[in-house]
Amino acid sequence: MEPTTKSIAVNNGLYLGAILSLVSVAIYAVNLDLFTEWWLGIILFVVVVAYGVVSSIKSRAILGGFISFKQAFSAYFITIAIGTFIATIVGIAIFTYIDPEAATYLNEQILLLTKKTMERFGMPQEAMQAALEEASKKDNFSLATQAQAFVFRLAFYAVIGLIVALIVKKTGDKQA
Repeated sequence: MEPTTKSIAVNNGLYLGAILSLVSVAIYAVNLDLFTEWWLGIILFVVVVAYGVVSSIKSRAILGGFISFKQAFSAYFITIAIGTFIATIVGIAIFTYIDPEAATYLNEQILLLTKKTMERFGMPQEAMQAALEEASKKDNFSLATQAQAFVFRLAFYAVIGLIVALIVKKTGDKQA
């Protein structure tokens, strides 16, 4: 059976979801504090975008080297949507149902990091207290917050996908 662009995107999305989920579970098992590290976010961002790019390029290859903007974007977006959705479900399972205490701990760590950052930038004490008080009301790992974060991540990755699709697209006419 000949692979289609959608089957390639779905498969890549499943692989991406598995990788992101395994990373989350491994970090959860080994050291929760790694979830607060900025470099981890950058690494995961690169992995997600790379999977989307690979999906678009593989799709172009099975289409004989030519792919429209829509096809390239669809291959990218389907991969990203499936992969990040799976990772979000795993995050919700871990921090909402399996171990809510881990979410409480991470929320506290995030507040401490936020305070250190504000101090480093010389924020006035009154403003810092108000900001920290407001931030302490937010549960970064609640079901609603994680679902909202998924939507915002998807929108952000979609913008990157538009750029990727512009780069990957290749049509048969000379003006494209």
